[in-house]
Amino acid sequence: MTEDRWTPPTVMLAVDLVILTLRESHLHVLLVERGVEPYEGALALPGGFLRHAEEDLIAAAHRELAEEAAMDVEKLHLEHLGVYGTPGRDPRGRVVSVAYLAIAPGLPEPTAGTDAAGARWQRADQVLSGDLELAFDHRRIVEDGVERARAKLEHSALATAFCGPTFTITDLQRVYEAVWGISLDPRNFYRKVQKTSGFIVPAGPERKVTTGRPARLFKAGPRKILYPPMVRPVEPSNAKEPKE
Repeated sequence: MTEDRWTPPTVMLAVDLVILTLRESHLHVLLVERGVEPYEGALALPGGFLRHAEEDLIAAAHRELAEEAAMDVEKLHLEHLGVYGTPGRDPRGRVVSVAYLAIAPGLPEPTAGTDAAGARWQRADQVLSGDLELAFDHRRIVEDGVERARAKLEHSALATAFCGPTFTITDLQRVYEAVWGISLDPRNFYRKVQKTSGFIVPAGPERKVTTGRPARLFKAGPRKILYPPMVRPVEPSNAKEPKE
């Protein structure tokens, strides 16, 4: 009796990056204009195939961050998001993508990578609404990345990753409003933040303002898991746009 020989399928492995930042009080995601087929000219997430068989996945993510956006990985939050491998997601063959979520404050204007014709920051709500067509299954990956950020803002100190080294409580509120896509009552938000011990801590001199009292400055505290959590309010569909 002979056994059938099993031939492993040909599978290509890639990494894709959902890079989020706040620009003008709105959540933005980095997109590139593809300069090669398939989907030449279409918008997509930055990313690419592994350079060689020995390249580690996280090393490939770091490399793509440097190539696509000239970013120093040490200055941003980076975490594994998910694996996407539905057959037919890429016309070049069976491609499995490992996606990462990257977050940092005040990211610079992007630089297009070697296989991209251009790169730009795009408001995340315009991607989520379907107003912009993305290549491959990248809109789904963006949806997962934004929802991951929204959920983690409730239970973790991720919001501080969108801020600079020091920030005001108003700055922090703008993060929650931009990521959640809703408006928050300043007094309630202030009480919740102050009630969560170790979330943020005072950070030296106050910030000068043109009118009114100077704003107190804070920095990220030692607590990474928030208790009590910053529960996301449920607002009707006609919720206000985040303030500018």
